[in-house]
Amino acid sequence: MLYLRPGQVLNEPDDSGEDISVGDWPPLYSALAEQAESKVLREFYAAGLPPASTPISEVPMLALDFETTGMDAEQGDIVSIGLVPMTMARIYNRDSCHWVVRPRAHLPGDSVVIHGITHSDVASSPDLNRYLQPLLSLMAGRAVVAHYRKMERNFLHHAMLQRLGEGIRFPIIDTMTLEAEITRLTFWQRLRGQKAPSLRLAEARKRYHLPFYHPHHAHTDALSCAELLQAQLITHYGPKTPVGDLWR
Repeated sequence: MLYLRPGQVLNEPDDSGEDISVGDWPPLYSALAEQAESKVLREFYAAGLPPASTPISEVPMLALDFETTGMDAEQGDIVSIGLVPMTMARIYNRDSCHWVVRPRAHLPGDSVVIHGITHSDVASSPDLNRYLQPLLSLMAGRAVVAHYRKMERNFLHHAMLQRLGEGIRFPIIDTMTLEAEITRLTFWQRLRGQKAPSLRLAEARKRYHLPFYHPHHAHTDALSCAELLQAQLITHYGPKTPVGDLWR
């Protein structure tokens, strides 16, 4: 989940840092399936994706959240993974997963305070390699859902570069980006000094009257994100919205 500096209020998506986005993901997957050297990546891309024109109500999805050693994907690593399969109509919490993994980067004390995963927790946990196969199997053929896509996409990309020698590309339906579009102020609202609402996950959930969950646990945050997306789709979009209008 995204970490904020003390006192920082998140009102706009952060456009700094790496991001990977294409116009039409399914054809890219076909090309990447032929180029990938790793068997697990070839199988992931070969599973394909629904066409961009597919109504969101027909798209299988997977809410994903990582807790990490910090904000820098190139210098840091993943310490836990939360996965929640979903559709627009249902959340399959019974089939969800939560894994703690041992990072290949220093685990600073301030990140321990945030997510509560201690040095002894990670010392007794396996490397991410142990979970790459089941992780990619769950992601295969599904649209990934996350709150602030750069964290999950960049951390997984760099973690796989480190372990497999090649990274990964995949689209994400970003609930933060959707909320930014939904709550964007008009010129006149800005002129009158109105401030944009917070885009933090908990604050966004309040606007849809969703319950409060304690943050910074990968499974809980993935579930929170899944519920938020459902509320956004029902309130502002609709079942016929093409998935290509939502993923980045």
